Amino acid sequence: MYDFAYHKPSSIADAVALLADPEARSISGGQTLLPALKHRLNRPSALVDLSGIAELKGVKQEGNEIVIGAMTRHHEINTNPLIVASIPALAKMAGMLGDPAVRNRGTMGGSLANNDPAADYPAAALALGATFVTDKRRIKADDYFQGMFATALEPTELLVAIRFPVPEKAGYAKMRNPASRYVMTGVFVAKGPKGVRVVVNGAGPGVFRQSEMEAALAANWSPEAVAGVKQPADVLNSDIHGSAEYRAHLVTVMAKRAVAEAG
Repeated sequence: MYDFAYHKPSSIADAVALLADPEARSISGGQTLLPALKHRLNRPSALVDLSGIAELKGVKQEGNEIVIGAMTRHHEINTNPLIVASIPALAKMAGMLGDPAVRNRGTMGGSLANNDPAADYPAAALALGATFVTDKRRIKADDYFQGMFATALEPTELLVAIRFPVPEKAGYAKMRNPASRYVMTGVFVAKGPKGVRVVVNGAGPGVFRQSEMEAALAANWSPEAVAGVKQPADVLNSDIHGSAEYRAHLVTVMAKRAVAEAG
């Protein structure tokens, strides 16, 4: 690692002030940033540790929305009674992330701010029509994700919470890379206040909605409705682990499983 200063603020205001330095980086669970630091792939002037800010943690219900603090860890999302009762697909997703060490250290906000194309939470946030709350504004999920590792967050903007509308139905299925365990192709389906939404993650350079499947499910919510929908392969990844055509096939397979999971 390179040398850096370390700060552990106790309030959002203090964290935002420290992050005004363009060379400073915030750290939540550290599941992505710490390996980058160890391999000298990142050289921040300072690390701003968000783990001491109580305002960024916890789960609550406000009307028909579940509000999850950005520093809420995967294990807490997996086991929180409010999430289990209201959005079981999201709770189950959190329980499938990484391994026990990752689930007890990693945070939802850290994952969504990083926006790895193979991450799980972006699919849930986009499919459920979540709203991202920062220290400055609110951003709709449709405007938030902007490609591989890119979001609408400004360099000094801090993600505070994510608001999830409670769906009528939701389900998620994914195929993992057998070696890395990262998502090769995943599909999250939801039916609720934001309509019917089908979102694909892992298969391409970024998370995206599958509009043909959305239309099919809006007319007939069943696995059979998406069975005949073919995902174009030209927008998908192709590598040693699987061709774009293979991933396109997996989109249909995972969509059918996700709908069955949703019920």
